Amino acid sequence: MGFTLDKVVPWGRSYDEYVGMFDLSPRDLEQSILGCGDSPASFNATLTQRSGRVVSFDPVYAFDAAQIRGRIADTYEKVLEQLRQNQADYVWGMMRSVEEVGRVRLSAMENFLADFSAGKRDGRYVAGELPRLPFASDTFDLALSSHFLFLYSDHLSETFHLESLQEMLRVAREVRVFPLLTLDGRRSPHLDSMIDELGRSGFAVSTRRVAYEFQRGGNEMLVIRRAVEPVARESQEVAENCARTLA
Repeated sequence: MGFTLDKVVPWGRSYDEYVGMFDLSPRDLEQSILGCGDSPASFNATLTQRSGRVVSFDPVYAFDAAQIRGRIADTYEKVLEQLRQNQADYVWGMMRSVEEVGRVRLSAMENFLADFSAGKRDGRYVAGELPRLPFASDTFDLALSSHFLFLYSDHLSETFHLESLQEMLRVAREVRVFPLLTLDGRRSPHLDSMIDELGRSGFAVSTRRVAYEFQRGGNEMLVIRRAVEPVARESQEVAENCARTLA
């Protein structure tokens, strides 16, 4: 049958999981980052403590911390039970049991909850829903979508995916999406059309293998970059030629 949910649920990943899922380098982590659909993840809280620049965007941020805690409690056991029923669909390496997954994810969500009120006052947690973002164009260097786009392909249409990715590309020069599978482990039926459509629109689109894999086969992310302008491309080529000459 595979993992199924009848709606998007609040379920937060840890900072280390974000670094692995999105192959985030030290240089990436120095950039201004937008997380779309972060839910109660601890990435924002931890990166902020490390002097990073990050904003998270999710409809659950319309609630207060106590209400979010209640929604987590309502769905926590349901998610773990789905994992128990579908253990063969997961790679038990970095986390060795369903119970350990529960502990890691609950710890991440507790870190989020401890940071949420202050972060919301500081503008680091912004309530809203894709496919619209309340940010000016070119506000961020990097936009991330973890376990929302593609994962919920049975709930979210192809049009929704395209409009969401276009909007993320409006506010950030690079977008990364992980994973590329649906909840039940299938390659998203929207993926190929997104690659084709965005490629035709002039974006540089690729898939990249990452070291992180929990959902079996879920070890790739989609990377979308704005096309390099001709002058910038020429300057880049000159710099690369100079570097090769010096080498």
